[in-house]
Amino acid sequence: MQNTLENLIAANANFYKALASGDGHLMRQIWSDAEDITCIHPGWGPVTGREAVMRSWETILESPPQINCTEPSGYISGESAYVIAFENLGEGRLIATNVFRLEFDDWKMIHHQAGIARPTPAPKNVDKTRMH
Repeated sequence: MQNTLENLIAANANFYKALASGDGHLMRQIWSDAEDITCIHPGWGPVTGREAVMRSWETILESPPQINCTEPSGYISGESAYVIAFENLGEGRLIATNVFRLEFDDWKMIHHQAGIARPTPAPKNVDKTRMH
């Protein structure tokens, strides 16, 4: 069974590989073939159903973004899982949630949503000499 955290993070990485390279074939393989898939791109309304979701990605992949996924954190609950990660686009940064379902021993994406991420404040330096 492929329901390990390592395999989930690999499936998530393949999504970003398809997105950055403009590989529509790989993008179609990553997503579930089921009709209950959904997607919310930044600034778009909800996209529902396999055909509509794949059309939305075809539009985006015509000019693939220069995107880099960082800090992925995966969570598994039975045959469902999700990854929260940052999407770095040049100077901009988004935060995304990618939801997967285990189908025939492979993690298949069933939902993607990304939105603007606030800058993370730098941690304050703590003066350890004043700690008791």
